[in-house]
Amino acid sequence: MNETDRDEEIRAEIHEIFEEHDGLYGYRRVHMELRNRNYLINPKKVYRIMREDNLKCEVRARKYYSYGGKVGTVSDNVLNRAFTAENPNEKWATDITEFKLFGQKVYLSPVQDLFNGEIITYTWGYRPTYALVETMLENAFEHVSESDDLLLHSDQGWHYQMPQFVRRLQREGVVQSMSRKGNCHDNAVMENFFGIFKAEFLYRKSFENMKDFERQMDKYIHYYNTRRIKARLNGKSPANYRQQTIEAA
Repeated sequence: MNETDRDEEIRAEIHEIFEEHDGLYGYRRVHMELRNRNYLINPKKVYRIMREDNLKCEVRARKYYSYGGKVGTVSDNVLNRAFTAENPNEKWATDITEFKLFGQKVYLSPVQDLFNGEIITYTWGYRPTYALVETMLENAFEHVSESDDLLLHSDQGWHYQMPQFVRRLQREGVVQSMSRKGNCHDNAVMENFFGIFKAEFLYRKSFENMKDFERQMDKYIHYYNTRRIKARLNGKSPANYRQQTIEAA
């Protein structure tokens, strides 16, 4: 195969990857996927081809501040920006974000495993009530076993200070950690996820109604967990990385 044919083959693969992931991949992630497909190519060449063919990743996004003063227990910043974990269900992070759809505010409350960035579960609603967080927590605990030694990190939002929230963590033997007041960098992993969620999904899609939004959000988060590859996971999706780790143990 001559160089011209080789470039055409690579170009076709790049277009296929870009379209397969609905335009969400920039040149770095396209390069990782090419590597997964056994194509050895310089990332600068991928960048050049994508620029020549106008394959632009249209991807970032208002922060919801749930801090309402000290209404309960404020925990120390035990996590201390150590955003990596050696095992699943070792470190979790959570937060709430706000956005508008159809003229009304919507609140999303997910929990993320810092081992692989996987979204364990999430809830959403029209008001940032304690029930929104409580339901999220109960759903997340369904993924925990007695052998897990878990830490849960959040900001100092009033939901996470509530006595019933603190007691629930204590009953499960979960260590509670909180960001320092007004320091969003202490929970940067959740800020990063919200930025990706809004840029890749919320601001790029059209929804017929809230039921359609919920259906598409379920689909996107499933995609995020099972197919969207990450550089820090060696070009694997969160679910594939977790499965590989379990099999290697």
